[in-house]
Amino acid sequence: MKNDYLLLTPGPLSTSETVRQAMLKDWCTWDDEYNKDIVEVIRDKLVTLATQSSGYTSVLMQGSGTAAVEATIGSAIGRQGKLLVVDNGAYGARIAQIAQYLQIPCHVVSVGETSQPHLNDVETALASDPSITHVAMVHCETTTGILNPIEDITKLAKRFNKVVILDAMSSFGGIPMDIGQLDIDFMISSANKCIQGVPGFGFVIAKQAQLEQCEGQARSLSLDLYDQWQCMQANHGKWRFTSPTHTVRAFYQALSELDAEGGVTARHQRYVTNQTTLVAGMRSLGFETLLTDDLHSPIITSFYSPSHSDYQFKTFYDQLKQQGFVIYPGKVSDADCFRIGNIGEVYPEDIQRLIHAVSKAMYWTQTETVAEHG
Repeated sequence: MKNDYLLLTPGPLSTSETVRQAMLKDWCTWDDEYNKDIVEVIRDKLVTLATQSSGYTSVLMQGSGTAAVEATIGSAIGRQGKLLVVDNGAYGARIAQIAQYLQIPCHVVSVGETSQPHLNDVETALASDPSITHVAMVHCETTTGILNPIEDITKLAKRFNKVVILDAMSSFGGIPMDIGQLDIDFMISSANKCIQGVPGFGFVIAKQAQLEQCEGQARSLSLDLYDQWQCMQANHGKWRFTSPTHTVRAFYQALSELDAEGGVTARHQRYVTNQTTLVAGMRSLGFETLLTDDLHSPIITSFYSPSHSDYQFKTFYDQLKQQGFVIYPGKVSDADCFRIGNIGEVYPEDIQRLIHAVSKAMYWTQTETVAEHG
């Protein structure tokens, strides 16, 4: 089954036909063929992708990526804990919102949506408030596409002996990293991002010693990270509640295709080529990027909307969709922009086709405007 259009979004994203085909078989959640041969293989593979260091484990959580973030925040931070959130976009702000809902004391270091966090601000917050126990941040903030300096912030947090929680939702599997070398305690991502699976579950890769300390701390039954991990550990991959079996099987296939592509390094290079091809092509049509090139990630790029008064994103979106491409609206609070993702089953030749489609869409818009004004 072919797709009607290419999803140029940060997830859900366009998947391969073979990943979609993997969902055509039903699976029993109690069967060893599913739990031992699929779930356990996935858990081991995720740890291997994340780090060469020992002492890490993984746990899969039903739901969206945000559910996995909430499970981690709500389980890792004890009743006497306090969270420092490094915020430069909607997803950093969402972590703070989760803490507020869970009544976890929270200090937010906010630097605006188009800047990387300032280390001095983070250091000041940590030095002035010894009650802070955990530091949370987003690696690739898809509000803009900015890539945050996780190595510098983690080193700073560890200097103050803090537990580090990394939201690597849109970067894990697409940007090389070793969370053991970085000394990350909890790293969170989702099935429908750079591994190129489909939505349905998130996952957490964590230091086992830190995860063991989460026992009894969860503020939710279904989002109890420790209990979910303990059940999987004791029962060879068994989920506590209904497993998203079709999504899990698709993810298993997606991991195989990541290996076949050459691993994270090769996939990262494809994404980088996609992104640089995109930026060069859009600039050739007169579009400007929201961020400077040194802040760009290979995941998603924000572009300023055209300045002429007749431009409307919905019209632009519809014209691109008619040509087989779906893009994202902007999410920046003080800039009129739109976003184009580079991840998923997307290749440089697809980006080149997109540039041609954008050129046609802008021509149609200008032609319609001229016709309307006689």
